[in-house]
Amino acid sequence: MKIEIKAPAFPESVADGEVSLWHKQEGDFVQRDELLVEIETDKVVMEVVAPEAGRLDRILVDVGNTIESEALLAELTPGEATETVEASSTPATVETTEIAVPMGPAARQLVEEHGLDASAIKGTGKDGRINKEDVLAHMADQAPAPAPKPAPQPAATAAPVASTVLQGPTSERIERRVPMTRMRARIAERLLSATQQTAMLTTFNEVDMAPLMRLRSQYKDQFEKTHNGTRLGFMGFFVRACCEALKRFPEVNASIDGNDVVYHGYQDIGVAVSTEEGLVVPVLRDADFMSIADVEAAIRDLGLKARDKKLTIDEMTGGTFTVSNGGVFGSLLSTPILNPPQTAILGMHTIKDRPVAVDGEVVICPMMYLALSYDHRLIDGKTAVQFLVTVKELIEDPSRILLQL
Repeated sequence: MKIEIKAPAFPESVADGEVSLWHKQEGDFVQRDELLVEIETDKVVMEVVAPEAGRLDRILVDVGNTIESEALLAELTPGEATETVEASSTPATVETTEIAVPMGPAARQLVEEHGLDASAIKGTGKDGRINKEDVLAHMADQAPAPAPKPAPQPAATAAPVASTVLQGPTSERIERRVPMTRMRARIAERLLSATQQTAMLTTFNEVDMAPLMRLRSQYKDQFEKTHNGTRLGFMGFFVRACCEALKRFPEVNASIDGNDVVYHGYQDIGVAVSTEEGLVVPVLRDADFMSIADVEAAIRDLGLKARDKKLTIDEMTGGTFTVSNGGVFGSLLSTPILNPPQTAILGMHTIKDRPVAVDGEVVICPMMYLALSYDHRLIDGKTAVQFLVTVKELIEDPSRILLQL
């Protein structure tokens, strides 16, 4: 009896998905819970695993095809593969070796197109994962190999050979045209829509990070031991500061729905996370009820899920306000783009020692620029500035966060 392999049930916010990569081929034997296929939606990459051990008889949807919720993907015949694997040991060994090499979909496609040996390519990604840049670099290294053959021994011909190289061999001018992934296309669409359909404006301020850095330095070891390895960072304080500021300025926590303004009586904070596939924004639900330790632990878990493409639709849906930390990449100043239907986003930046005036004297302090982008249709400049000043004051005096002052 055959088992039908179906796509997951998509939530209402996801209309369809695209089959991005089959990890198995027809005739392959798979184990229970082994990954079969990846489906890319506008928000996340969803994985479909084998419900039982058996042989994958038929693949009904090819890579690149668009599917709807719970669409039939393949058929599987349950059973063990011991006898068949022994009978065809050589092909199985080769296939297992190929699959064992971790690589991205674009890299795998390039390897298959050019018939390359994946085991000879050095991966520079996490855990040795091969990406498309590694494949291109490997091809560039291999292409010039035949060049020494036409070069004769007399030195007189050396000049023409060098001239040929200077003209630019094909291996050094590789171009590839690949379709944009659904996730990247959706990100581009949303960012463009945010700039065209909102009255977006950005206000700036700077915050002295010295008090927070002293507090972190004093308690980070004790904090990590007390909270089971959770590290004390800056994001926990900023998320908590934003929650307190959002309570005082509800317009910043609101959203526009047609001609209506929706005021949210809770703080669901989105945290921007960068991945290989693009920027994703998982959400901390009811962040106003979370402690700093809870926030730090949740951000760590969501970051790992984002890296491993394990985020669910529910974890990325909603959010009333977003915090983006470009400072981890060294950004000194930027203007973050809104994440509709939210009406505001806070941008954090790198910490730099700068001369500032303190009590009439010039002092070197660790300063961070803060940027608040907001929708001017709903939020007035006065409200935006006051919100940002409130965040600044809470960060410069962290005890006010705990005392809710």
